[in-house]
Amino acid sequence: MLKKLWGWTWRTVALFFVLLLLYQAWIAAHIAWWINHNPSTSAFMESRLEVMQDKNPDAELKHRWVPYNKISNHLKRALIASEDAKFVDHEGFDWEGIQKAYEKNLKKGRIVAGGSTISQQLAKNLFLSTRRTPWRKGEEIIITLMLETMLSKQRIFEIYLNVIEWGNGVFGAEAAARHYYQVSAAQLSAEQAATLAAMVPNPRYYDRHREARGLLRKTEIILRRMSYADIP
Repeated sequence: MLKKLWGWTWRTVALFFVLLLLYQAWIAAHIAWWINHNPSTSAFMESRLEVMQDKNPDAELKHRWVPYNKISNHLKRALIASEDAKFVDHEGFDWEGIQKAYEKNLKKGRIVAGGSTISQQLAKNLFLSTRRTPWRKGEEIIITLMLETMLSKQRIFEIYLNVIEWGNGVFGAEAAARHYYQVSAAQLSAEQAATLAAMVPNPRYYDRHREARGLLRKTEIILRRMSYADIP
C-alpha cells in the first residue's frame, strides 16, 4: 500500500514538472514571436477589461500600438528617470535598488517602495495575474531572464511603452498622450512626459486626481532627472 502511494506521489510530482516546463516553453515561444511581432494585449490588460466589463458590458480599453520612433524621447527619458535609472546597464535586476527598497520598507514597517525594473514590470504585465501567490515572484524572475536574453533593451522598452497602464482602461503611450493631452505620443513635451511618468505607480488614482500634490511634486523631480537618463 505504501509503495503504491509513493508511486502515485512521484507520478504527480513528475506531471507537475512536465506541465511547468510546458508553461515555460509557451512563454518562451511568445517572447520569441515578439522579437518581430507586436503583442496585441497582455495578461494585465485582459484582467482590467474583465473588471471594467463587470460594471459595464460595453466597456473597452483605450490602446493603440505605436513604434518606438513614434514615441517622444521626453517620455522615454522620463520613464527611465522615474522607474529604472540603470535600465540600459543591468541584466534585468537592479540589486542595489532592491536592497534600498527592502531597507526603506523595513524602516517604515510596510511596503512603501519597490525595486522592480522595467523588465520585471513588463514580465508581470505580459504574463502574470494580479493575484499574489507563493510562486508568482519566482515566475516573474524566470520571465524577466527570458525577456533580457531573447529581446534587445530597445525592444523590451518599446513593448513596455505600449502596454503599461496609464489610467482607467488607458494602456500605452499613444492612448495616454491622447487621453490626457489630446496629442500623439510623438508630440509630448518634457513636462507632459514627466507627468505621465509620475502617474505610472498609481495611474487610476491620478486619472481621477490630476492636480494631486504628490503628482506635481514627483513631476518636478523627474523633470530634473531626465537629462541624466540614458535611453536604448
